[in-house]
Formats: sequence, structure tokens, C-alpha cells
Amino acid sequence: MSQEAIWVVDDDQSIRQVLERTLQQAGYRVRCFARSKRLLEALAGEQPALILSDIRMPGVDGIALLQEISSQRPQLPVIIMTAYTDLEHTVAAFGSGAFEYLAKPFDLDEVVLLVQRALNNQPARPAPAEPVTLRSLIGRSPAMQQVFNAVGRLSGTEVGVLITGESGTGKELIARALHQHSPRASAPLLAINAAAIPAELLESELFGHEKGAFTGADARRIGRFEQADGATLFLDEIGDMPLAMQTRLLRVLAEGEFYRVGGQKALRVDVRVIAATHQDVDRQLRAGRFREDLLHRLAVIRIRIPPLRERREDIAELAQHFLAKSARQLDCAARQLLPETLTRLKELPWPGNVRQLENVCRWLTVMTPGQIVHPEDLPAELLAPPSAPQSEGLEGQWQQALTAWVRSRFAGGQGQLAREAKEILDRTLIEEALRQSGGQIQLAARRLGWGRNTLSRKLRHYNIPSSGSRASEEELPED
Repeated sequence: MSQEAIWVVDDDQSIRQVLERTLQQAGYRVRCFARSKRLLEALAGEQPALILSDIRMPGVDGIALLQEISSQRPQLPVIIMTAYTDLEHTVAAFGSGAFEYLAKPFDLDEVVLLVQRALNNQPARPAPAEPVTLRSLIGRSPAMQQVFNAVGRLSGTEVGVLITGESGTGKELIARALHQHSPRASAPLLAINAAAIPAELLESELFGHEKGAFTGADARRIGRFEQADGATLFLDEIGDMPLAMQTRLLRVLAEGEFYRVGGQKALRVDVRVIAATHQDVDRQLRAGRFREDLLHRLAVIRIRIPPLRERREDIAELAQHFLAKSARQLDCAARQLLPETLTRLKELPWPGNVRQLENVCRWLTVMTPGQIVHPEDLPAELLAPPSAPQSEGLEGQWQQALTAWVRSRFAGGQGQLAREAKEILDRTLIEEALRQSGGQIQLAARRLGWGRNTLSRKLRHYNIPSSGSRASEEELPED
């Protein structure tokens, strides 16, 4: 059995005792410290095989201790333990050279396995990174801890990342965190929302255009890729990008060069791309609406941001943060939630996720008459039960479902709602009309009330396969 020395530093005596007993049973020699200063003094004359350190302690905290150890003993593995799990501390720990970041309460068997892994695989330590403040990225839930750990491990790298998650979950915040902890942190992060720009203008927005390239191009335009040379480009809602544009984007990512619209000279750029989408990209792949080769280029690493309903244990801390933030912005006292008010907030579905919670906290700061927030002070739309359908049958159910969908998107601050709804409606109509007509395009178009040109254009635009149809496009009536 191994007799390697493990040092534990934590100001909580019960934690020290539990870890000492557990690690001794696993065959290690254990020495415990209540203060980082004592450990550093001992480190001057001895060297353990591994250190387990708390992050928040009186005097020298865990991050400062880690940075000191990194400079003195760069090959000595350190595991950081904490009950205060947020992105700022996670990234600081990994950036300062931590082997792993362990959230309390932890499973003791997991601790032993982690110690064994650290002793068998000691990584080279990166240079210490200056921590930045990202207070709105808060979460003690296991789902958010996975996100924080992913961002921490990616600090100092430039690999491609695809961030997925529903609207309002904080995808852009994660993108900014990845950029701020990358080698390109001194350069800007440029962002573009692929769903907010009409398809015919997106190419010019990304790659620029030459003067006279098209009607209205009165001057040369420098696109976002050219602007982001040496920096980071955040492509939000990449899942809504048209297939033709996906092909152009793939070439830039694969070869590092592109042409401006109307240009004859290839331009080379060095851009790190971080992408995000609220779409289910795997479903988009199966439907032929997203290129698989582009996905592999974009998503060396995937990070999924959980919706708020999957991390309800974070609602209290998030609400407190947003209420304090709103109070600072409005120069007033922060509102306080009664326990029953907080219970009500935790029960809500939160279709708009964290963005919706932030908007509610801002509303409460403005509209609540007193310092204390009672359940009845919450916005009426949060308290009201779902409205009854205004008509009977399937038509009423469809309208009710549509109303609920629109309300959830508005609550989450979603933009381009009409465009998204039109695409969903068009796809549903076309696919169901083809099914009902047995693949006969002429019959499907007649049932939809469209002519040949309209249906042909929409089939191509939405990349809906028409193979197996028993009528050619030429048989359709003209528009």
C-alpha cells in the first residue's frame, strides 16, 4: 500500500478529520493544517506528494496558496475544495494550476479516486491567470458545476467550442468567459447573431463586400471575420444559418481564407470561433438542415447550458444577485424575498430561463411597494393559471399552444419571433401536406394553395427532401 504523503489544509476541523481518516484508511500518510501560512512554512523543508486545499480560509486563501505553490513547486499537484462554487473561482483555480476542482459536499470514495489519479498523472502547470469577475454566472447545482469545470479546463486554449442551450440560459456569458480566459483575451470579442440578420445580408455581414458588388454597395465593407483577425468571433444562433452560408463558413474554418462579396482576392485570417445555438443540432443534422462537417469543425468541445428548471437550487442565489444588481442600478435598497416568495419562484417553469428571472427581479425592484417581497407582489403573469382555450376542439388547443409558445419567447426576451414562427409553420405545412398527399407534389401544392414556384422555392430554402414524389415540379401550376 502506498505511503505517499498527502497534506490537507482547511479551516474546518471536521473536514480535516474526515479527510485524514479516509486517506489514512486508503494507505496514505496525512498531515493536516488549519491555515495556509503553516503549510507554506512546512513546505520550505518538506514536500508532500499532493495537497488538498480549501479555497476560502482566513489569511492566505486557496487561490493565493495555489499560485505560491505553482511558483515554488510547479510539479506538486493541488486539488482545490470549496462549497463556494462559481465560475470565477473555478477558472481561477484551473488557471493557477489546480489538478481538479472539488465541490463540497463530496463523496469520500470520489476523493480517494481523485487523489490516486492526481498522483498517477501530474500535469504540467500553466502560468497563473488573473481571475476576472463574472458574478452573473452563478450556480451550485451539479449541472452548472459541469459547465464551470469545462470553462476552467478550456482556459488558456483556443479550441473550437459549441455552446448549446435554450434562449435566456446565458450562452453569450459563457462565450465571453471562454474568450476572457484564452490567449486572445487582450483582443476583442466580436459577436453576431445569425438569426437576427436576413439571409441575403448575412454573407456581407460576415465576409464584407467590395464597392459595386450589388445594388446599394456604394463602398467597401469590412466583414466580421476580417475585423476579428487575431481575436475571437462569437457566432450566436448558428443553428439558424442557411445551408449555403454554412458551406462558406466551413471553408473559412478549414482553410482560414475567404473572399469578400464581389472580391477577387483571397483574404487570410486567424480567428477563433465560438458558436452557440438554442437548436437541437443533432436533430438539425438528421433533418439535413445543418452540415455534419461544419459541426465537427465548430464543436471540438460542446458545452450544454442547463435550463433554469434543471437547476432550481440556484434560483435563490440568482434572485439575490439580480435584486442587488437592480438596486445598484436604480440607486435604492435591495428588495428581500420572503421564504414563501422564494418557494413560489422555485416552483415556476421559467420558460425564459435566467434572463426571465433577471427581468422579474428588475420588475420587483421597481414595482414592489415595500422592502419585503410577498408572493402576491410577483407579476400577475407569474401568478395567473394558464388561460382557458378560447375555442373548442383541436383548433382551440392549437391556438392555446401557440399563445403559450409566444408568451414563453417574449418572457425570455427572444427576438425575431415572427421569423421563427413562420419557419416552423412553413415546415409543418409542407411536410404534412407531402405526407397526406403520398408524396405527390402537385396535390400537396394544391392543398396548400401554393403554385409551383412557391413550393419549389420553399422546398429548396428549408432543404426538405422531395425524393419519392410522384409528380415533377413542372406539373405544378405557375404562381
